Amino acid sequence: MAGKFEVYQDKAGGFRFRLKAGNGEVIASSESYKSKASALKGVESVRSNANSRITDLT
Repeated sequence: MAGKFEVYQDKAGGFRFRLKAGNGEVIASSESYKSKASALKGVESVRSNANSRITDLT
């Protein structure tokens, strides 16, 4: 099963997203956004930049 993004409203009324792996484990979570539209833009940003290179800073 492929991973998925979930958009949800937090306890403070903000909107967040999380990325879950195929096994249901949360592998990334966002900051709180004031609007759902902004959270969805955050998802799209992660999706479009997911093919970026990895820079190892160790």
